Amino acid sequence: MFYNVENFFDIYDDSLTDDNSFLPNGLMGWNSARYNKKMNSLYKTIIAAGEWNTPAVIAFCEIEKRKVLEDLISGSYLSKFNFGIIHEESPDRRGIDVCLIYQKKIARVLYYRYWIPEMINRKDFNSRSVLYAKLLIGSDTIHFIINHWPSKRGGVLAGENLRMSIASMVREKIDSIFKKNILSSKIIVLGDFNSTSDDQVIQTLIAPGDSGRSLVNLSDKLDRKGRGTYRYMGTWEMIDLAIVSERLLTCSEGLYTSADMLSIFQPDFLLKKDPKYPGLSPYSTYRGFRYQGGYSDHLPILLDLKIRVPDQRE
Repeated sequence: MFYNVENFFDIYDDSLTDDNSFLPNGLMGWNSARYNKKMNSLYKTIIAAGEWNTPAVIAFCEIEKRKVLEDLISGSYLSKFNFGIIHEESPDRRGIDVCLIYQKKIARVLYYRYWIPEMINRKDFNSRSVLYAKLLIGSDTIHFIINHWPSKRGGVLAGENLRMSIASMVREKIDSIFKKNILSSKIIVLGDFNSTSDDQVIQTLIAPGDSGRSLVNLSDKLDRKGRGTYRYMGTWEMIDLAIVSERLLTCSEGLYTSADMLSIFQPDFLLKKDPKYPGLSPYSTYRGFRYQGGYSDHLPILLDLKIRVPDQRE
């Protein structure tokens, strides 16, 4: 599961980041009641997505800090599932991070680290770092790469150079994984890319790299059907993407997936009538500066993995 949870901040001032809007006396009037409601809303979504279990691996963006994740997995019904956490503070000015939780009984962390483009001085990089996590699930090693790329606020070209730098970095890292084990690399790239499937930056990411291997954008099928995870001026946009290595589609044994196994999770409670445009939009926590008490301005995506046994269908 990947979910942009829309500004999940705690209520305490962090002197190292610009979180002033999300304080009890801040512009958004963020307080303990709203924080607790948000936490309850998120665990409700996760439990519903897992049909009273939970997804085994859940990646998030727009989480302020590790303490928020700890509250989520220990202070709600999620405490029954013994989640582990992968989190690190990002250089983002507002302090929102990319992170991951996983059921310890299903997945084991072999390695993780956070990436930023090497050509950019860390002091000058003020966006979200990219999370790379190598997990052992059953007998399979799965490489997860979790993203939250700069937005296009200010126009289509806003942040384009930075998005392209991050895309090139991710592609180079993926090529390194392929070169170590080109035949068996199972890679899942998830995130809020602030770009749709037909954007040049996404095409750059999925095109064959130095390894000669390409990636498959599973979200393209949903995009072509007019589906989306975010609604902008009445139009659905598919900007939360799932991209995988071909090995995950074609392997003869172990974990596999397909484009048909990717879905947008959109139960009625995550949607609300749009007051400005015809139709429904994600039921967000805020609409502009007005508190609504909803869930998020994005819908989550779910990618099923199944086990294929040699000489059997699955």
